[in-house]
Amino acid sequence: MPVDTQTQIPAFPFDRADDLTPPREYELLRGNSPAARITLYNGAEAWLLTRYEDVKATLSDHRFSADARNPGFPFVSAALRASVGQKHIPFLRLDPPEHDRLRRMLSREFIVKRIDGLRPAIESIVDRFIEQLLAAGEPADLIANFALPIPSAVIAELLGVPYGDHEYFQERGRRMLSSEFTLEESARAVVELREYLGELADRKREDPGDDVLSRLVLERESSGELHREDLKSSALLLLIAGHETTANMIGLGVYTLLRHPDQHALLRADPELIGKVVEELLRFLSIVHTGVPRVALEDVRIGDTLIRRGEGVIASVTAANWDGSTFAEPQRFDIRREPNRHLAFGFGIHQCLGQPLARKELEIALTRLFDRIPTLRLTGDQTFGPEKSVYGLHSLRVTW
Repeated sequence: MPVDTQTQIPAFPFDRADDLTPPREYELLRGNSPAARITLYNGAEAWLLTRYEDVKATLSDHRFSADARNPGFPFVSAALRASVGQKHIPFLRLDPPEHDRLRRMLSREFIVKRIDGLRPAIESIVDRFIEQLLAAGEPADLIANFALPIPSAVIAELLGVPYGDHEYFQERGRRMLSSEFTLEESARAVVELREYLGELADRKREDPGDDVLSRLVLERESSGELHREDLKSSALLLLIAGHETTANMIGLGVYTLLRHPDQHALLRADPELIGKVVEELLRFLSIVHTGVPRVALEDVRIGDTLIRRGEGVIASVTAANWDGSTFAEPQRFDIRREPNRHLAFGFGIHQCLGQPLARKELEIALTRLFDRIPTLRLTGDQTFGPEKSVYGLHSLRVTW
């Protein structure tokens, strides 16, 4: 594993063993040092948790804070440090009661019943991009022509952002999440998107639509319940998280199924398995590969390790979802896996608000793609993007 030569503490994040396998270090640490010291990009040290039970417990423990303003909070890259900002940060990086207050304002937008009502719109979007994919001819890049535009179009419709601006917010989202960019470049992307969303909110006040941003402006901001800066933070979180994670899951999901023809055949024979397919993809891929950051608010003992107040912790969801003590043969992609209590969306009060939408998009995108193009196959030409906090493919060439 990479090692900081000054301290002999391994540098995090680790490199993957191969395209679909988490770093080998996770298994080694899980057996020998389930709470291990690591060195982050800026030389700061933190604890890395790799056991399922430890990760799950930490993410629901009030003694570990998600508030990125707390001293000792661990950032795995300059890009993530910049995405938080200084004065107004997304509720994902806050603790109760402020976290709960802001999250409640959005919770009703993502209840299963409301997401089910979006099915026709999502199906229409998916079908449109399948037709464009076919019209462009083969071979085609599935990421640029299918995996990325679908969630961008869905979150744009839900939030009330013009899809015509998708290149603008996709590029700035990449600068927010990728370690390729400097702190200043990432911070500028945050500022630009916040300004963009603020201007859009002003237009929604004058000409509202049936969308999340309009309702936040008219129902929450107008009443004084929601400050403009918090509105922009919440909208920014939904916009970036809403397309970046799902886009990577769609691309990697197709790649994984085509790499496992036996499992793909099971799905083709029984389309009702799609729900289980999505859950196993979420576990198997665990795309938030840089972990979930927390900082200890008091001394906490995890196993034999004492984590002291003010020390940062990275709870590795990827390692947890490949923990053999919880998942039999975790390295095996098994769409019939039961039970499958993965932590892909996190755990506790901070678990992903948009998970019903992500599941719905994955189910619809995968089902309709393989129904429409049953002969879809890989060309062997793909590039991966481990430099972002969300693991995924930059390109995936396919033919049919």
